Amino acid sequence: MTDVGETLGVEEEYALVTADGGLADAPDVAVSAQRLLGEHATPEISTSQLEVLTPVCRSLAELRTELGRLRAAAVRAAAEHGCHVLAAGTHPFAHWRDQRMTEGETYDLLVRRWGLLARQQLITGQHVHVGVPEELTIPVLDRIGPDLPLLLAMSASSPFWEGEDTGYASYRTQWFSRWPITGTLPVLGTKAAYDDLVDALVGAGVAESSSRLYWDARPSEKFPTVEVRVADTMPLLDDAVLHAALVRSLVRVAARGGPVLEVRPEMVRAARWRAARYGLDGFLLEPATGELLPAAAMVRSFVERLREDLEELGDWDEVSALVDALLARGTSSDRQRRVAAETGSLQAVVKAVVSEFA
Repeated sequence: MTDVGETLGVEEEYALVTADGGLADAPDVAVSAQRLLGEHATPEISTSQLEVLTPVCRSLAELRTELGRLRAAAVRAAAEHGCHVLAAGTHPFAHWRDQRMTEGETYDLLVRRWGLLARQQLITGQHVHVGVPEELTIPVLDRIGPDLPLLLAMSASSPFWEGEDTGYASYRTQWFSRWPITGTLPVLGTKAAYDDLVDALVGAGVAESSSRLYWDARPSEKFPTVEVRVADTMPLLDDAVLHAALVRSLVRVAARGGPVLEVRPEMVRAARWRAARYGLDGFLLEPATGELLPAAAMVRSFVERLREDLEELGDWDEVSALVDALLARGTSSDRQRRVAAETGSLQAVVKAVVSEFA
């Protein structure tokens, strides 16, 4: 499928923290980032957050270069205002009341529509865009849904919330699940069915457009892409690049056709919950069969399924090495818990995540 996956891009959301690790009220960081990066940096819902967006990339090497450039600029912009960048799905100990909403009609509308849910949105994620012709977006989404929980497990970076170990690898996922417009899309079959669903939800008053429907994967309203939004923000560039590579390959394989698995939505939700709960620690649910399988084995099987496509792209050697490294060191969630256990300090966890990013 020559025109699928020829382009890709990544959006990353970050939290901004002070020298002692607390949440920063720093709206000027976004201003400085935009001075450095132009349209590739934007404010986020709170003044304690920043978003960066890569340009359109055509190779994994280009994506790595661009994402590294954006991350370096984010660090520089934050430093100009005495701040650091925290690239994790949640802040380990900050309280949502510590943040202030960004001024502007976009964010005012979110607060008016969602009330306290919007004000408590102290979470950050990574989104991957893969170029897909419009007529293939829904067939691709129908096929990739059962694989999204595994991608979530591999990206988990949010074990702590307001000073507590939540017991989850990705508590960001659980927190965001309170919104009625998140999760995995059902199998829809056609673009018309998707449009009908969007129209119904807009009519129900839960969003003003499809761009405010925050499913784990969706057709982008702005770009000719499938946008996969399932991942926590990850501090290590290697992990972020690996996630983007796997998303692109999964989308490319799905676009080539094949059957849509008949998986009960309840099993996909259960697999998503288990991925958020355990990450790569222990057993994950294979939603198509209902089996509990060792997480590492599921990762190996998944990557092997993509091997032919990754070899065609010239990405296999890099991706397989990155997978080995991830399984050896664990997710960011695993590493954060290790730091907390060794030091007894969530400030030390923030410092460790900041250091990994920088």
